[in-house]
Order: sequence, then C-alpha cells, then structure tokens
Amino acid sequence: MALFKKRTVGKPGEWYYCIRHQKVEEGPECRAADRLGPYPSRTEAEHAVELTAERNAEWETDPRWRDEPTRGEGTRDSG
Repeated sequence: MALFKKRTVGKPGEWYYCIRHQKVEEGPECRAADRLGPYPSRTEAEHAVELTAERNAEWETDPRWRDEPTRGEGTRDSG
C-alpha cells in the first residue's frame, strides 16, 4: 500500500462526466481515462455523451480526414 495517495486536482467550477459511473462531477473525482471534460457548467457536463457523439459524427464525415487515396495516388499505371 502506498504511503501517499495521489489526488486528482481540478479547479473550482470545472465539471466532468464520468463514463464509468455515468454521473456528473464537480472537479475530477474519477481517473482521467474514465471522464470527459472539463466543461464550464453542470448542464454541459450532463450532455457530454451527446456532445461527444455529435463531434465524432462530424469527424467521421469530414472530408479532410478521409484515408482514401486521391486521384493518381496509390495506383499504378500498367503501361
């Protein structure tokens, strides 16, 4: 057992959403890998999952992030 437990420190007024416990936290209570945020308000943290889904959908449909080869790129001429 460790003598000193490392505490997660946050600023007052920062809100997080813990995806493991599915709850809103003021200041980080859970480990960073299990939370989304920080958000400036409790309301925004409550909608963190929806906001993340929206951002992921935007990223997945952004033409700048396509891995498909452009014309002439990645193809070979056989002639």
